[in-house]
Amino acid sequence: MKLAIIGLGKMGGNMARRLIRGGHEVVGYTLRPEPTKQLAKEEGLIPAFSLEEVIENLPGRRVVWVMVPAGKPTQSTVEALSDLLNQDDIIIDGGNSNYKETMQRAEMMKEKGIFYIDVGTSGGVWGLKEGYSMMVGGENKAVEFIQPILETLAPGVETGWGHVGPSGAGHFVKMVHNGIEYGLMQAYAEGFEIMRAKEQLGLDLHQISEIWRFGSVIRSWLLDLTAIALSENPDLDGIKGWVADSGEGRWTVFESIDLDVPAPVITQALQARFVSRQEESFAAKILAAMRNQFGGHAVKSE
Repeated sequence: MKLAIIGLGKMGGNMARRLIRGGHEVVGYTLRPEPTKQLAKEEGLIPAFSLEEVIENLPGRRVVWVMVPAGKPTQSTVEALSDLLNQDDIIIDGGNSNYKETMQRAEMMKEKGIFYIDVGTSGGVWGLKEGYSMMVGGENKAVEFIQPILETLAPGVETGWGHVGPSGAGHFVKMVHNGIEYGLMQAYAEGFEIMRAKEQLGLDLHQISEIWRFGSVIRSWLLDLTAIALSENPDLDGIKGWVADSGEGRWTVFESIDLDVPAPVITQALQARFVSRQEESFAAKILAAMRNQFGGHAVKSE
């Protein structure tokens, strides 16, 4: 099957590699020409250096997979593509778009006769080797048409991917997936910090992570990755405890509020990321000042 990928960053580039190695013809375009040229040389990517050139290289019914940042970059790319595509062509949004924006884009494309499929994609830098987990939203007949692509990208033909519902459903499920990820990561982080603080026991955190990886009820891929990190850098020297959030955790918390569904773990995990970015917490200063005022407890000077 022949398709195009717009956006050849780490994930988009690895997806292109996996598809080419799986027997698909892939046209690639990204804003910087270097990744396009590199993939063309190393993998046999069909290079394109404009959206117009992408379309010229796609005969018949066109399938364009968009892997650019959520928000304005996705919106502008989709709008530009919609002016170049024909009726029954397919746009796939494989980024982490907000599902509400996805639903709006799907309606816009429907008016032009273009199918819009949202694919929440998980797998990160390991996807090239392990395959990607994909949560797919969109109309049945369009999803059926791109099924060979999904089967190639997935860990297995029948595993790791599924059509979960109408337009927006794929990105909604991926949003919740990432919210859960926040909670899991935070629980591991807190557990390892507790063990590290118990200095008199001299615990080897890497050894413990390896023990837990096999047979334990808390074994997981995240734990596997933690074990790798601790093996490479036991004290995590040079790593600043500053943790970003890409949006999905926030959106999950917003949805829990809108739906009156309690989600304390995911909410606290998100808040912990906010705390990690504070060089100096004014709230902590207030707490110290209050303790000093009501109980005469000592305060530390800067």
